[in-house]
Amino acid sequence: MKKQFTIYIDSWAHGTAIPAIFAFGRPGTDSPFAPSDNVSPAIRWSNAPAGTRSFAIICHDPDVPSSGEDVNQQGKVVPADLPRVNFFHWALVDIPVDVPGLDEGAASRGITPRGKAVGLTQHGVTGKNDYTGWFAGDPEMEGTYGGYDGPCPPWNDSIVHHYYFEVFALDIETLGLQDEFTGQDALEAMKGHILASASHMGTYSMNPDIDG
Repeated sequence: MKKQFTIYIDSWAHGTAIPAIFAFGRPGTDSPFAPSDNVSPAIRWSNAPAGTRSFAIICHDPDVPSSGEDVNQQGKVVPADLPRVNFFHWALVDIPVDVPGLDEGAASRGITPRGKAVGLTQHGVTGKNDYTGWFAGDPEMEGTYGGYDGPCPPWNDSIVHHYYFEVFALDIETLGLQDEFTGQDALEAMKGHILASASHMGTYSMNPDIDG
C-alpha cells in the first residue's frame, strides 16, 4: 500500500489549541494584549511522491475579520457573522527536496519590530506575510515581515481562529517568485505543480470569554 504524504507538528495535536509560545500575541495580565514568544514550530514531512523536486509551506488563518472597525475596541465585540478573509502568516517556497523539515525557531524567534528579511534562506525562499499590511502606517512596527509570525487574533473576536499549516510537494525546483511575494502569490504559482499536500491545523483565541 502506498504511503500517504504526511505533515508532522508535534507541539499540538491536529485541531487543538496552539501553545502561546508559537503566537505573536497572548492575553496580558493587566491588558487584553501582551507580546508572546512568536517562535516558529518544528515541522516535518514524509512520504513525498515520486517526482517531487521541492516543497513549500503556507500557513494561513481564514477567520480574520473583513472589516477592522470593531477590532480590538473596548466595549465592542467582533460579531461571528462578519465575513472573514485569509491572513497569511508564513510563505516559504523552493525548499530543497532533500530537506525533511524545519527545526523549532527556524523561521522566527521572537517579535521583530519593522519585520524580518525576505528572500533566500538556508531552507528555501521566504515571502512576506500579512503583518506587512497590518502594521503599515505604524511608526514603530511598519516594515516588510518575512518568515513566520504567529497568531494574534483580535482579543474581542467572538470566534476561535483556525490556523492551517500546509506543506506542498511540487514537481518543480523553483517557483521563480520575487522576494516580496505573498502567500496568495505562492498558491497561484503552485497551480499545476502540486503532486501532494498535507495540513495540520491548530486553534487560537485571545478572548477570555471563549475557549481557544
